[in-house]
Amino acid sequence: MIVVALLSAMIISVSASQKSFAQSQVTLNGAGATFPFPLIDTWRVAYQKVHPNTNINYQSIGSGGGVKQFTAKTVDFGASDAPLTATERQAAPGAVQIPETIGSVAIAYNVPGIPTKTLKFTGPVLADIFQGKITKWNDPQIQALNPGVSLPAANIVVVHRSDGSGTTFVWTSYLSKASPSWNQTIGASKSVPWPTGIGAPGNEGVASAIKGSPNTIGY
Repeated sequence: MIVVALLSAMIISVSASQKSFAQSQVTLNGAGATFPFPLIDTWRVAYQKVHPNTNINYQSIGSGGGVKQFTAKTVDFGASDAPLTATERQAAPGAVQIPETIGSVAIAYNVPGIPTKTLKFTGPVLADIFQGKITKWNDPQIQALNPGVSLPAANIVVVHRSDGSGTTFVWTSYLSKASPSWNQTIGASKSVPWPTGIGAPGNEGVASAIKGSPNTIGY
């Protein structure tokens, strides 16, 4: 199993937060990464119990969308699994990036007849799958890593994020390190020109697409 470390950060505007907390009734609006949403929502509920005069709203729309809304000043805080770029920092003067949690990005697949956590992959093989170079589940490169496993001669269906995503940034950063070909032709970003596959919004959408469709693989 391939697991890649993921660090999620909260992005806040110091001036905006100071202005908001000067009010008696406070509403804070945020948007961004889907990965930390369960944690942020838990914090939101717990904080509002202690501070009932504070309303906190968070939209789980993806890191790319959260950064766009934050730099456009339509929300008070954002969350992203990818750090702000130099251009994004220029668009948000005074922004502070605070690490909030760490997790991992792992491969998920749905191959009928093969239990989860059974198949083994390497970085180069995964890069070739996500580049559309390896297209069958019984490809010799996958079979060599999984001796004794009866792999079907079915087409591999790649599932990736359709929205700007910090999870995509983490995953493509890993593939860029694992594969010179991936690094040279696609690279690492919150949004990349996927050579193959189908897109789904949010980590929840990717998980749902993999669960509901056979012979799929995603992250």
